[in-house]
Amino acid sequence: MDNLKAELLRGLWYVACPGSDIKPGAMTGKKLMGEMVLLGRDKHGKVFALRDICPHRGIPLRHGWFDGEHVQCCYHGWKFGTDGTCVDIPSTHEYQTIDYSKITCGAYPCIEQQGLVWVYFAENGEKPEDGRQPQPPMLPDFAVDQGPSVEIMQHFVCSVDHAALGLMDPTHAAFVHTSWWFKKNGTKLRPKEKQFEAAELGWAMVRHKIPPQNIAYRYLLGDNVTTEISYRLPGLRIEHIKGDKHSVVGLTTITPVTEDETEVRQMFWSTMGWVKPLKPLVRHLMNVFLDQDRRVVVQQREGLEYNPKLMLINDADTQGRWWMQLKREWANSSAEKRPFENPVKGRVLRWMS
Repeated sequence: MDNLKAELLRGLWYVACPGSDIKPGAMTGKKLMGEMVLLGRDKHGKVFALRDICPHRGIPLRHGWFDGEHVQCCYHGWKFGTDGTCVDIPSTHEYQTIDYSKITCGAYPCIEQQGLVWVYFAENGEKPEDGRQPQPPMLPDFAVDQGPSVEIMQHFVCSVDHAALGLMDPTHAAFVHTSWWFKKNGTKLRPKEKQFEAAELGWAMVRHKIPPQNIAYRYLLGDNVTTEISYRLPGLRIEHIKGDKHSVVGLTTITPVTEDETEVRQMFWSTMGWVKPLKPLVRHLMNVFLDQDRRVVVQQREGLEYNPKLMLINDADTQGRWWMQLKREWANSSAEKRPFENPVKGRVLRWMS
């Protein structure tokens, strides 16, 4: 955590992009986990992910063409199926014998679920079902084919560790997230006390009632509004707010581009149909809020360049410690070929914010 770069965990599902970013018959290349990845959607509507490098001369396949069934390299016309297997080499002479099935550009397991495209990055070439995270998490209250009501993405010039610590930091809002419409008088801090417990691949703030002063939640969601916030590897924050009438799920994802660059996405799903007309306004406010986090990690980087020894305090930074403990346990359990054991122990945390 003291460094500019972070160790990237494998054997996990990462959010690559919203499904709406990939149109039928289209493909797009991007860097994820320090690797070149080609994302596409075939003529039947199914998403796929390939290694975005032609095995012939190394040119990215994204510069070529896709007919809804095959990806063709722009350099020599080699064709690959959506599983990565070569199906044609135009320069092959009729007297040459080449087993195309033995040539591949490489493919990644890829799933579209709840409007998001997830890509699995294996530890040792295993299939997801043979690994430690067989499938991406399902968000509560929403169907597998129901996408987010609103989503945004911003590029953070920082490691996934520093993006994650900002995500779970409960005390920075009064100083970073200040706007005319939110925490204008940011210096007014109040005592907070929350119960936490271990959860799947992470931990959760135990479900509790929304404070009575937050009347907006009652107006929108009905009575008896409760919330639960969970954090899990490889970098997911899930907040589930539920009332008698409606529910909202907020998801923030951090996907490493490289060891020191990260894509941060914020999205939410809602059972309230009237949210759609307000989408432009909501997206603007979300971008303002997330950009405040982005700017502060850019400023933080100026100091991290000098490799200072960082100091975490209890209880405000305990979740940051849990994050690093989880990462170490994931890596160590893999190296030692043993089951993952969640190191988080449930406890009450107290802070001012």
